[in-house]
Amino acid sequence: MDDQTKNLILASALSFGVILIWFTLFPPPEADPNAPTAVEQVDGQDVATTPSADGEVAITEIEKVVEDNAPRLSITTPSVEGSISLKGGRIDELSLRNYRETLAEDSPIVKLLSPIGTDEPYYALFGWAPGDGLTADQVPGPNTVWSVDGNDVLTPETPVTLTWDNGSGLNFQREVSIDDKFMFTVRQTVENTSGGAVRMAPYGILARQGEPEDLKNFFILHEGAIQMVDGELTETDYDDFEPSNDFQTIGVEEHAWTGFTDHYWMTTLIPADEAGSTVSTFHDARRNIFQTTARQSTKSVGPGETLSQEMRLFAGAKEWEAIREYQNEDGVEKFVDSIDWGWFFFLTKPIFAVLHWLNALIGNMGWAIIALTVLLKALLLPLAYKSYVSMAKMKELQPEMEKIKEKAGDDRQMMQKSMMELYKKEKVNPASGCLPILMQIPIFFSLYKVIFVTLELRQAPWIGWIKDLSMPDPSSIYNLWGIFPWAAPEAGSIFALVFIGIMPLLLGISMWLQQKLNPAPTDPTQKMIFAWMPWVFMFMLGSFASGLVLYWITNNVITFCQQYLIMRSQGYKPDVFGNITSSFKRKRAEEKDN
Repeated sequence: MDDQTKNLILASALSFGVILIWFTLFPPPEADPNAPTAVEQVDGQDVATTPSADGEVAITEIEKVVEDNAPRLSITTPSVEGSISLKGGRIDELSLRNYRETLAEDSPIVKLLSPIGTDEPYYALFGWAPGDGLTADQVPGPNTVWSVDGNDVLTPETPVTLTWDNGSGLNFQREVSIDDKFMFTVRQTVENTSGGAVRMAPYGILARQGEPEDLKNFFILHEGAIQMVDGELTETDYDDFEPSNDFQTIGVEEHAWTGFTDHYWMTTLIPADEAGSTVSTFHDARRNIFQTTARQSTKSVGPGETLSQEMRLFAGAKEWEAIREYQNEDGVEKFVDSIDWGWFFFLTKPIFAVLHWLNALIGNMGWAIIALTVLLKALLLPLAYKSYVSMAKMKELQPEMEKIKEKAGDDRQMMQKSMMELYKKEKVNPASGCLPILMQIPIFFSLYKVIFVTLELRQAPWIGWIKDLSMPDPSSIYNLWGIFPWAAPEAGSIFALVFIGIMPLLLGISMWLQQKLNPAPTDPTQKMIFAWMPWVFMFMLGSFASGLVLYWITNNVITFCQQYLIMRSQGYKPDVFGNITSSFKRKRAEEKDN
């Protein structure tokens, strides 16, 4: 077995092994149909734990939040619709107008926030934590009934104002505004008309009852709490939340944001930049409530003084362009990192940025993936050129290498020494043949991550039957790819893996043709590996997102063309057709011998 063949087999086996271990031994778990979709409430009530004004982690009290069909203010923007409950002033009903749950025309739009009393309560709550000289009932809390001052519909052009008088000389006002995307701004104001100074701290709470119904629980995707404090990102999965008697609290020096991130959606509290604030997360296991809190620093309000504090709330889709604008234009530090870029972030970030630019230029994500593949292959062309030139020279040296083997006989040390002298003389690096394949591994993983986690690939069509590049090819040989009237197997089922679609089949063919650039090896073991590899990859990658399969097919086609042209330019003429026919002749000959 020559060194070039060894390197090719080693690189291919390594690629296959890594992918097989990652995606076959650790598949995404199937959803449990018996899993509860709603958490049992205690006495028909829900709780919210309010932060303390004069302590980092102290719990001043547990207040019961009761939903009693309170009046609501409507929210209407180009991106979201919903309402605000005047009970507590909670932002607890919000849907995303531009996103539907499925591709069906009658599919409902995605619901992000839900009020108490629904299957999955999930809401944002704001208020003031009482300090010295105040009790909980003297500041607005979860059950405070607010009054509306003026406009009663929240739009990007018309903010709404809520007011509440505690009857003891403190007048509270809350102004809520929203942009045309997903960012709320909550400005809380207190006017002290009493005879003494008071201390209090503004806070925001995000609370959700139970884990999300559509939780993926896939190891390459983070779902749960997410915090950025002074440049350091903290991610907490739902099963890693601290119990309610042990807050996971982080002090803030300057910048912070905290919230919950799902696969494609997110809610995030963004307090004003200041030292002395804290962010915390905890889990009330008894009531199964997950909570994250942003508490700003405690302020003293003297008689006749007025204090105003702002906090922003992002509640919406993790659109890269919108999130990047909030980061770059509105100063939300490292907000783009709320998208789970993974360990290969140094690749996934630029790869997605280029893919997004290409999609905007071309207008179709499928063609953008093809264009991205062309760009990546162009960047790797110098490496590929050296590799294929080396492969061509190795083919030219094959007769001399056979002579060295015959001369050395069983003396392997002499053979290796002679081989190295030959490589040095001819300036050939036998290891360079596997470099392009090895370079594809991190790119493949990075592109898989991009296609899996980014919202822009969700329900993105390409051509014909490919309506969602983030999902597997829905066609199937079972119904002859749509010719017969019966339905294809359900995506993700074992039958869908066996009765593959058009794109996985094209993938297998493209890999098989790429092999035919070289004659089949004479060694039986090598021959078996090369014969099975395209078809094993075809079935294994058939369940992957069609966008990733599209990349792999395009990569194979470009690689075939590059290798063929470069090797011909070096004097070696690959006989693709001859290699194909000879492989079938050998197969028929073997069948006759048996």
